[in-house]
Amino acid sequence: MENKNETTQKQALVIFSGGQDSTTCLIQAIQKYGAANTVALSFSYGQRHNIELERAAWIANDLGVEHHILDATVMGKVTTNALMDETQTIEEADAEDYPNTFVDGRNALFLLLAGIFAKSKGIRTIILGVCETDFSGYPDCRDVFVKSMNVALNLAMDYNFNVETPLMYLTKAQTWELADQLGCLAYIEEHTHTCYMGVPGGCGECPSCKLRNAGLAEYLSK
Repeated sequence: MENKNETTQKQALVIFSGGQDSTTCLIQAIQKYGAANTVALSFSYGQRHNIELERAAWIANDLGVEHHILDATVMGKVTTNALMDETQTIEEADAEDYPNTFVDGRNALFLLLAGIFAKSKGIRTIILGVCETDFSGYPDCRDVFVKSMNVALNLAMDYNFNVETPLMYLTKAQTWELADQLGCLAYIEEHTHTCYMGVPGGCGECPSCKLRNAGLAEYLSK
């Protein structure tokens, strides 16, 4: 039996990395729900670009939202990949395999932990900034996966979660356009971190930097 009051439905939990996509989602949530009703949740999972957590903390503080960082370093006990192992060279995806930056089960774990956390705070809406249009070939960024996790979370906790993915069908250029519409394009460009190599301002060479920069160039050229 659910006994949460009506105000809990006017809150949102944003899974927040401090990158372009999740910051766009966070600002959109703040404009919809208000900073006081928006919570940002980040994960420390052994990522080599740990600077993103510093950016996430700074942005959340700057925007005035409650922010938590959960320890998910157990990931390093069960899987290995170029995103968590600095000895591996980050490589582009090929036609037959996933990129070596794919972290098995990452978004599944993040959504599970976010669901548990959200329910403890009486929050129903969980926002995740994944997309399957301009994505890196990760299967856990697909709409079918997110919808299946939404069902699984509802069944597992007997709680009516609503997992939202505002960027699911946007190209990277369209995500920049959304940021511009929200009035935060310059803020996203200046303060967010996307680079897999952890280089402040971006290395410009890793797949994530290339996607981000190409999308911005495409949008600004319109």
